[in-house]
Amino acid sequence: MTNLQGAAPAHYGRVMLKISGEALMGDQGYGLHPPTVARIADEVESVQKMGVEVCMVIGGGNIFRGLQGSAQGMERTTADYMGMLATVMNALAMQSALEAKGLHCRVISAIRMDEVCEPYIRRRAIRHLEKKRIVIFAAGTGNPYFTTDTAATLRANEMNCEAIFKGTKVDGVYDKDPKKHGDAKRYGEVSYDEVLQKHLGVMDASAIALARDNRLPIIVFSLDEPGGFRTILEGNGTYTRVHN
Repeated sequence: MTNLQGAAPAHYGRVMLKISGEALMGDQGYGLHPPTVARIADEVESVQKMGVEVCMVIGGGNIFRGLQGSAQGMERTTADYMGMLATVMNALAMQSALEAKGLHCRVISAIRMDEVCEPYIRRRAIRHLEKKRIVIFAAGTGNPYFTTDTAATLRANEMNCEAIFKGTKVDGVYDKDPKKHGDAKRYGEVSYDEVLQKHLGVMDASAIALARDNRLPIIVFSLDEPGGFRTILEGNGTYTRVHN
């Protein structure tokens, strides 16, 4: 069942923010754009000041994308591990931006690299959140063939998050690409099954199925809208809610 208006989401106490690596590029074609990283850190700071506990997963496509490497002849497993390392670089950049604002942040990696970040231990990660530290989960699930969308959904479930906030370049889920089609319609809310059946491209199929099986709502919103993350948590703003 879909509609175009959508009711305001609940006020959440603990959320997962999932963003792509490309979101950190700004207008560049590759890598990190420090002012953009700082702007996203501002968004996270404003939400944490509301008392919301924040987890993050950041993709690595601004540095290296495993599927692209595989398509160019690289062995898939190796390419995926390289993509995981790219997510660690992005997580460290975001940690630096958050700490520059005086916030406490921990990067937790699914692949051990003790000199730069903590290994993933579920209870320790939950304790960080309880102490109001921002937790960034890096290196995906630690396994090839799984995307950071799936990693975000997995960690959100493990951390007992109440929702996943998927920050994109558009203000929700549309029936077709709004940048190419002027008559594209935005869904106010949409079911997991519709997302899968209509190939709406919210997240990959594994992530959607995992969210559906655990009744974890996904809020899709524009990360380019200043203050948008906080506004939605306050019960306003434009977004699409994916749920049962």
